[in-house]
Amino acid sequence: MTDLHRDETIFINGVWERGEAPAAIEVLDPSTGAPVTRIAAARPEDVSRAVSAAEHAFPSWAAMPSAMRAHYLRGFARGLERHADELRVIQMTNGGKPRPEAEIDLGDAVATFDYYAKLADTLDERQDARSSLGEGAHRGRVRHEAIGPVGLIVPWNFPLVTSAWKIAPALAAGCTAVLKPSEATPLAELIYGVIANEIGLPPGVLNIVTGAAEVGMALTGARALRKISFTGSNAVGTKVMAAASAHGLPVTLELGGKSAIVVTEDADLALAVECVALGIFFNAGQVCSATSRLLVHEAIEAKLMEALVERVRGMAVASPFAGRCDMGPLTTAAQFRKVLNYFDVARSEGCDCITGGHALGEGHLVAPTIYRNVKTTSRVWAEEIFGPVLATRSFATDAEAIELANASSYGLAGSVAAGDADRAGRIADKLEAGHIWVNTPQIVYPESAWGGFKASGIGRELGPWGLAGFQGVKHITAAA
Repeated sequence: MTDLHRDETIFINGVWERGEAPAAIEVLDPSTGAPVTRIAAARPEDVSRAVSAAEHAFPSWAAMPSAMRAHYLRGFARGLERHADELRVIQMTNGGKPRPEAEIDLGDAVATFDYYAKLADTLDERQDARSSLGEGAHRGRVRHEAIGPVGLIVPWNFPLVTSAWKIAPALAAGCTAVLKPSEATPLAELIYGVIANEIGLPPGVLNIVTGAAEVGMALTGARALRKISFTGSNAVGTKVMAAASAHGLPVTLELGGKSAIVVTEDADLALAVECVALGIFFNAGQVCSATSRLLVHEAIEAKLMEALVERVRGMAVASPFAGRCDMGPLTTAAQFRKVLNYFDVARSEGCDCITGGHALGEGHLVAPTIYRNVKTTSRVWAEEIFGPVLATRSFATDAEAIELANASSYGLAGSVAAGDADRAGRIADKLEAGHIWVNTPQIVYPESAWGGFKASGIGRELGPWGLAGFQGVKHITAAA
């Protein structure tokens, strides 16, 4: 069994340190609710030192040939593979992820570093693109330059993945970084510091500060940083934005969602069930893009509901270390209480619960839950629950489905299951969301864009857009 205890949990300027904050962080196993370790946390002054280290390391890292930065990114990818067994155990124990999901996360993180290494290979070659201006009176030259040291704040639901989505493009662009993991799941990200030393990453390029809200506040208030990239809840995201705005700091915010999946009457039923189930029960529904609202054509509503209930009742909800685990526990005690509260809300609203709606056994286990024909005025329909809770409604026309799907303050993601590919494409085009899946369960490639419309955030991660988020555009105009 992997030893999850670490005495030194702060990584600054290439050196491991023990945190000296008065309160230690208690790391839990959500399958039992019991602590697995306690780790020391950083203080605000530690954050200041980490930011100073990133600031000092920035000029030489940004000036390094981009192909050399690509070499270090590939080092992170291979390092993740070397630590694969340890990372699986960490994610299963601290995150409550079933083993297949832990392996998917690991693969996603590896692919992200490899992708941005490939982009970094040719960054220098693509600099100084030239143009003729003013009918030849002037000439232009465009550079894409690293914006500087950045602060990265990641959530507890996909710690390994969301860290990779930020670290890899930031370092590829030439930025240095200070990473703050979630205090609920800090163990996976610490491996990035281990790998940094294994591959000889220059000191100060990547720094890690563990801690709770005061550490995050210190990071967002650090004036030497040039950007904050945050993934998490809307409630915290607004505080991050407010803190950054005090000194005009740019932000990328990847926030919440209440995404819809539209299933038409000609959809392949088995595929639709797969897309619906994985869209809401993967990672116990703790996914910002979870398709927690199902819109199904009235002609197949009864048949789809029957198949979904059968699928749910056949799921094994258990510890990731059990003989079989299709869905693990909710990751944090606070999220467990939140989901139970929504079960109470649903009962008070008179929602028709056709399966689930209750806790299971010890730890943070809850039953996969489906509410049928939920009113659009219901909190269960409108609010992000962040758990394995599906609200359904039927529709008669595609126009009605699109209107219902878009009637949300969020716009992160969406899905369409339809037999007619052209029809599915038309529906997808009209959904107000940043990423739409058509006739496939949710899968996110490093080459694709990630981010939302409306209250789901600002900016995009992944793909060339994620890299551009850590670059500034410099245009040089000179006499011809």
